[in-house]
Amino acid sequence: MTFEDAASAIATAGRRMDALGWVPATAGNLSVRLGADDIAITRSGRHKGALAPADVMRVDALGAPREPGARPSYETLLHCGIYRRFADAGAVLHGHSIANTVLSRRAGAAIRLAGYELLKAFPGGPTHDTAIDLPVLDNDQDIPRLQRVLDALWHDAPGVPPGYVIRGHGVYVWGPDMNAAMTRLEALEFMLLCHLEEGRHAS
Repeated sequence: MTFEDAASAIATAGRRMDALGWVPATAGNLSVRLGADDIAITRSGRHKGALAPADVMRVDALGAPREPGARPSYETLLHCGIYRRFADAGAVLHGHSIANTVLSRRAGAAIRLAGYELLKAFPGGPTHDTAIDLPVLDNDQDIPRLQRVLDALWHDAPGVPPGYVIRGHGVYVWGPDMNAAMTRLEALEFMLLCHLEEGRHAS
């Protein structure tokens, strides 16, 4: 994929996430893998509902800007960590919905989602008759340290996780390309919203 195509895909996804209320203010970040050592990612401090090509930049596999002096997303190293760990990851989305924020503040180490039809959007479950545990990690402004926690979690966990949530902060989801990542994010956010509503009516 060319950088121009990646920037266009990121801008389209940003508008979609904004329309759904998942990236308020300057929240969230989006990226696309361009090659083994090249990533297109949103610049720091940009509103994701109004992204232009100039709001996307290149970094290398370690998160270093290809453009001197440019500032990528503060959480760029988390995108790099996903691409490093999962060879089939081609795009990463990070959003801050009400559902993922509230549920993660209440959760323990994971949020269990079971019996939802949209679980089929994730690898490993051909029907709704399955369950996933969405890991919840404590928020940490030290991004390299947070990535080390993730690396340890992934090392010990079987299979490929559906994503993860940073407590009170937001969700990370990825896929082979931007369309797949967006499909998974929409499926996950729907299930999280259902989970939130079920809890509200049960109380």
